[in-house]
Amino acid sequence: MKGIIPYTINVNGRLVDLSEPQVMGILNATPDSFYAGSRRRTEAEIEARADQIMAEGGSIIDVGAYSTRPGAARVEAAEEMGRMRTALRAVRRVQPDAVVSVDTFRPEVARMAVEEFGAGIVNDVSGGNIEGAFGGEGIDEAACREYSGTDVPPMFSEVARLGVPYILMSSRPDIISIMQDFAAKVQLLRDLGQKDIILDPGFGFGKTVAENYAALSGLGGLHVMELPVLVGVSRKSMISRLLGTDADGSLNGTTVVNTLAVALGGASILRVHDVKECVEVVKICKQMNSQ
Repeated sequence: MKGIIPYTINVNGRLVDLSEPQVMGILNATPDSFYAGSRRRTEAEIEARADQIMAEGGSIIDVGAYSTRPGAARVEAAEEMGRMRTALRAVRRVQPDAVVSVDTFRPEVARMAVEEFGAGIVNDVSGGNIEGAFGGEGIDEAACREYSGTDVPPMFSEVARLGVPYILMSSRPDIISIMQDFAAKVQLLRDLGQKDIILDPGFGFGKTVAENYAALSGLGGLHVMELPVLVGVSRKSMISRLLGTDADGSLNGTTVVNTLAVALGGASILRVHDVKECVEVVKICKQMNSQ
């Protein structure tokens, strides 16, 4: 699309072109994700959701087995692993060739997903923090800790070894500090030999409502890093609080924000609950930019 760097990522030996934004459909194999409409527990429900994502035009299925909503109960590694295995087994039964991303902060879960089920992308909302400090509204110092060449997050070493694209998220509150956070961590990843890195500015993590929209306004600035950007705003409180509604009533607001993220911010991947509506966003933005 016009004005967007033609990024590509290598997924399981196949080049995925991000010059046209890709739609990543959310599949939550959890009982407590913030949007009740996204929860899938049984294998039949998971299979149906995987089929729905692809039928509606999604190109990536993002599977999560650990809720990161504020106040969610901590899930032990064994339970997350079990949920993830069940979900990935079901997804692969009905969509054996789909690009699958796994939403986890645990290196052992990422390793299992890649080695046993051919997951092609690791989506880590902790920014490498092994304790899973995601950052709520306001700064969470654990989520924003700094790393160095002698203090490398285990997830960084694991994804570099696995050779899969890595989605790096930041819980910092503003674009300048987000870029500083990214710069340091991208260098660590590069030093480990990591090839494909996707930046996620972390909407809803470590930011107030106002800070989320300021980050959205400055989204295009992230392209100085010459890496693709993922935007995940689907039905989040930055939308529902502003509009005086809840997650169920936030579809229209989500569509508006996704449109802005593509048209003004140059987003390469949109992570969403509502795939059909997001695919329409991409089509309209593509048509506009072709004129």
